Amino acid sequence: MLVLVIAHAVAAVLAPTLVRLLGTRAFIPLAAVPAVTAAYAAWQFPQVDSDSPPVESYLWVPPLDLTLTFRMDTLAWLMTLIVSAVGALVLLYCAHYFEDKERSKGLGLFAGSLTAFAGAMLGLVTTDDMLLLYVFWELTTILSYLLIGYVMTSKASVAAAKQALLVTTFGGLAMLVGMVMIGETQGTYLISGILAAPGTGPWITAGVVLLLVGAITKSALVPFHFWLPGAMAAPTPVSAYLHAAAMVKAGIYLVARFAPAYAELEVWRYTVVILGTATLLVGGYRSLRQHDLKLLLAYGTISQLGFITLLVGYGRHGTTIAGLGMLVAHSLFKSCLFLTVGTVEHATGTRDIRRLSGIAKRMPWLAGAAALATLSMAGLPPVLGFAGKEAALHSLMHPEGGWLSFDGVVLAAVAVGSVITFAYSTRFMWGAFAVKDPKLAGDAGQVTTVAHRPEWLLVGVPGLLALTGLALGPAAPFLEDLLARHTDLYPAGDDPAHLVLWSGSITPALVLSVLIWILGALLFLASGPVSSFQRKVQFPLDAGRTYQHFVRGVDRLALEVTGGFQRGSLPSLLAIILLVTVALPVVALAHGAVWPEEVRWFDHPGQVGVAVIVVAAAIATTRARRRFRAVFLVSVTGYGTAMLFLLHGAPDLALTQALVETVTLVVFILVLRRLSGRFPDDPSVLTRRLRAVLGIAVGSVVGLVALAATAARIDEPSAKGLVATAKDYGGGNNIVNVILVDVRAWDTMGELSVVLAAATGVTSLIFLKQDAVIRARRALRQSWRNRTTTSADTGESQRWISAAQQLDPLRRSTIFEVVTRLIFHTIMLWSVYLLFSGHNAPGGGFAAGLVAGLALALRYLAGRGYELRVALPVMPGLLLGGGLFIAAAAAILPMFFASPPLRTWIVDVPLPLIGDVHLVTSLLFDVGVYLVVVGLMLDILRSLGSALDDQMAEEEAR
Repeated sequence: MLVLVIAHAVAAVLAPTLVRLLGTRAFIPLAAVPAVTAAYAAWQFPQVDSDSPPVESYLWVPPLDLTLTFRMDTLAWLMTLIVSAVGALVLLYCAHYFEDKERSKGLGLFAGSLTAFAGAMLGLVTTDDMLLLYVFWELTTILSYLLIGYVMTSKASVAAAKQALLVTTFGGLAMLVGMVMIGETQGTYLISGILAAPGTGPWITAGVVLLLVGAITKSALVPFHFWLPGAMAAPTPVSAYLHAAAMVKAGIYLVARFAPAYAELEVWRYTVVILGTATLLVGGYRSLRQHDLKLLLAYGTISQLGFITLLVGYGRHGTTIAGLGMLVAHSLFKSCLFLTVGTVEHATGTRDIRRLSGIAKRMPWLAGAAALATLSMAGLPPVLGFAGKEAALHSLMHPEGGWLSFDGVVLAAVAVGSVITFAYSTRFMWGAFAVKDPKLAGDAGQVTTVAHRPEWLLVGVPGLLALTGLALGPAAPFLEDLLARHTDLYPAGDDPAHLVLWSGSITPALVLSVLIWILGALLFLASGPVSSFQRKVQFPLDAGRTYQHFVRGVDRLALEVTGGFQRGSLPSLLAIILLVTVALPVVALAHGAVWPEEVRWFDHPGQVGVAVIVVAAAIATTRARRRFRAVFLVSVTGYGTAMLFLLHGAPDLALTQALVETVTLVVFILVLRRLSGRFPDDPSVLTRRLRAVLGIAVGSVVGLVALAATAARIDEPSAKGLVATAKDYGGGNNIVNVILVDVRAWDTMGELSVVLAAATGVTSLIFLKQDAVIRARRALRQSWRNRTTTSADTGESQRWISAAQQLDPLRRSTIFEVVTRLIFHTIMLWSVYLLFSGHNAPGGGFAAGLVAGLALALRYLAGRGYELRVALPVMPGLLLGGGLFIAAAAAILPMFFASPPLRTWIVDVPLPLIGDVHLVTSLLFDVGVYLVVVGLMLDILRSLGSALDDQMAEEEAR
């Protein structure tokens, strides 16, 4: 089963390429994947019908004990046949429904999404793990969003896709919470284990309710039914598959799956029965006034989904047989009718029943297929829909508490819903194929007929679906036998219902069916007065309008909250953040904080001296009125922290802190060139005091949290034993570097991605226009061409830096240029030394990259942008991307040798006269870190340095 799911995923990935090469014919090979799946399911039935159905289990996430577990029992087998067989036919239908010219409009993405959806549905109905079921559940949600919103230029399609996404995602999240509640209470997430021993209690009850929320949102039951009609903006094949046979059936499958365990719960029964009955009536009522064939079928689908949910969740043997029979019948007749509408629209250009006339004469085969499907939808013999509805009526015919009981009311509602179903089924057939009076079109436009005959596949696929429903009518008893493994989970009762066309006698259910047909015909004949009544009578509560009001309310609330807290004032925003930072820990500390018995304030007198300097610098920073003075005072606190690290015996951390502080200082200076020298605000005495109080509070709370955290430790520190294992595991004596490139290398990989994103953000803020990027590249190429210019060429004596001729003489510093010339290469060599020695001594790729970046900053300060381009004539993106690529290669390379990713190999190479050279493969990862950091520094210097220089020069010129 997992192989089949993977096959769908592979086919989905290849679909865009196939569409690009083959056009719409690519749907034919794509249809082979679900077709093979359906054949496999049919071949597996003997084992499915045994005491040990097929089970597959693969360990997925070992720390979470999460496995990929698949189990094909009777219900999963039935759903697999439905989603795969109908999916294959719909994909075939697409081969002639779309035109080759549409391949440039995202048809490849559509084909891949539809194929992937079939795979996600296959995984959903066969998985035996609730968490994995949720994964497939949300995959169908995302893919349905892509399929419904296929026409991205249509506002209606995009709005319908968003609506379906929000509603079904809400239900999915609620369902996930319910799954966790049930799984944790039961002690297992295996569905088979839960069904074998269902638990009880308030947690189980609450979890069951949340499961049902997911089911009713997915299957468009009241009050979440409004998203399904809007989804009709999708192409017709999407409606035929997702909204007839697949996606909306996921909720019904969930109800049918857990009904054997929880149907006896009152909350289950009343929720399923009441919402199912209400959906049956509301959907049917709304369908009677529709003029769009797809909308008519959409509301009819809502009605049928409510009916099937009611049956499969009722918790009785007869209703379950009827529900599964209707499940199969509905998948066949509704997908057939949706595809019929697609063919009619393809041939006529319209779906309006007021404009369609005489279609049956021009397309008799299509009309015949639609007639068979309509018979099944209306519950007329000799098709499967009749057998399912008869079984449903028979199973409800004997209410336990009498005709005025809850069961009696359900029977009456089902009978009324069946009358409405007959009426809108007749309305569909008449609207699509009958000859009509031209006056009927009215404001809708002129009556139209077939513009061209459809391709044979557009008629053959609906015809095959209709014939299957016809064949299963007489074979209904055989279908009941196939489903016995699931239906036998419920008690049969004294007078069990059966899937049969004729029971051998005239039963009360048959009499009721005849009465339903008569009343349904009369209701259809009175469609004019009914439509007029519906236009005049408006219900005060409308789910669609309620959804729109709710969404607008949430948007408005978000706008007001954002406007209330973010008023464009940075001090106000920081004050809010810091107040929350103070308030939450204080509440936590006030409720059960553990304090240390003894506090050691310092280990060395030097720490006290450094702390005094740091505190004094921090206080002086708050009183500084000039920006540069404040920046330098802040840097004193950073360098003081580095000194505390050093005094505490952490030279690697001290080195990194000092380098980061230096880089921060450089960035501040580069940015402050564009700002005024003094702070613009002059706060009042009260404001300064409030800020001081807030600052003291933040510092005090952070200190208290640190004390409480040290006293609350209950486990051994994670660093215990790392000194001993660092050499053996990572092959290095520098524990910090071993952690970065070996123990927590995945974290470092993520941080490299963050650095790359930060560099992109910095560049985008400065190079706002494309021509600025082009000018930067031209300047880089020009500086590279002129890099060999000698003093002889310019007629000048010795130049200390390459950019001497490009600089304003009034802004040059000969001493600075000489110092740069003398120490630049030394700093670069030091950075290389730190890179290679960092595994055993203070250093590493990050620190080495910062040192190299500071060397480039020195070169820039001496000679501006031209000097920087000569020093490193490459674009920053090349270094950033190359570094990330090298780090990723270091992660993937061990996998080619059957080792885990990021595995470190230690090699000692003996060399003459030198001795053993200690090498570790994680050095390659460190090289990637080095290049990324250098690329970030170069990006900062080019954007905050050179680009700002150009902007200021242009402003001075203007």
